[in-house]
Amino acid sequence: MPQLLPLRLRDVAGRRAAATAAAAATESDPEELEPIGVETQALPVFDSELERTGPLSIIAPRRIGESDLAVYPLSLGASVFGWTADGETSLRILDRFSHHGGNFIDTADSYVGGRSEVLIGKWMRERGNRDGTVVATKVGRHHENPGLGSVSIVRAVEASLERLQTDYIDLLYFHDDDPEVPLEDSLATVEWLIESGKVRYLAASNFSADRLIEARILSSTGLPKFIAVQTQYNLMHRSEFESALRIVASAQGLAVMPYYALANGFLTGKYRSKDDLNADARSIRAAAYVNRRGQRVLAALDRVAAEHESSPASIAIAWLLAKRNVVAPVASASRPEQVDALLAAAGIRLTRAQMLELDRVSE
Repeated sequence: MPQLLPLRLRDVAGRRAAATAAAAATESDPEELEPIGVETQALPVFDSELERTGPLSIIAPRRIGESDLAVYPLSLGASVFGWTADGETSLRILDRFSHHGGNFIDTADSYVGGRSEVLIGKWMRERGNRDGTVVATKVGRHHENPGLGSVSIVRAVEASLERLQTDYIDLLYFHDDDPEVPLEDSLATVEWLIESGKVRYLAASNFSADRLIEARILSSTGLPKFIAVQTQYNLMHRSEFESALRIVASAQGLAVMPYYALANGFLTGKYRSKDDLNADARSIRAAAYVNRRGQRVLAALDRVAAEHESSPASIAIAWLLAKRNVVAPVASASRPEQVDALLAAAGIRLTRAQMLELDRVSE
């Protein structure tokens, strides 16, 4: 590894005490949060000017935080590639997604042991469309390069680049927080990767509000800042995001990328009773929602979908897209024909009454 990386890590190590003192100051005096823009007032949860317009004919791309990445407002989740979708099916799903305007793909080095990245790399090479595709991948969970230590991050990124058959990653996520590694060391490692051209931007997945605040304090010293945050968020799973995390994400201008946008398929309407469940992993996770609250949510989705001549899946994603700071929900498809409902969500403009109904039944 070039000497630049360890030298940079030694350089930032001297700032650790200062960062710790700054974090301690915020705990003793809440007003100290103001310099990094954390708001304390209540936030509007959706656009109060929403009106019934019918399907949008042109879907405007959305920018990811403070970057030049402009994406279709739906990220195709690739966790199923090489798993519930075999290789050939995965390529056809990607073709359909791209054909209808999708350009943002979400994967991770740990998905199917790297098989997901391999299939995406094969697709981009065969179609010659790398420049028009925004690729987000995550590091930290692969069994060969676990955690966010400097060596693990660099090796994980190099392995992902090889599997993806590309020279750079558009958006690199820390898949999870790693409390065993000082955050400034992890950020300094990514700084080196950005300077070397292997990574363009950095984001966080499954980080707490407190750790996002710490990361923003560290970025004031010149380290890379997170431009996006990925968290579980959907009509059946709201409280985790709709708290301090939403406030911090808004204050820092982070693009919010909800994963499990369809609650493991439950919000498609596929699982309406226990008779619809089977033994596969997704069905087992969706089983937690087959209850009275789940039935109320599905009934409301059915009503709104009928008004828009759409599907419950499209409405569930449209609800997310109407939320403040949400840029591109992550949703996956196991068959090419399922892609259409995912992409259609971006063209649906829910009314205020519809948003209120969905908010109410999902509380």
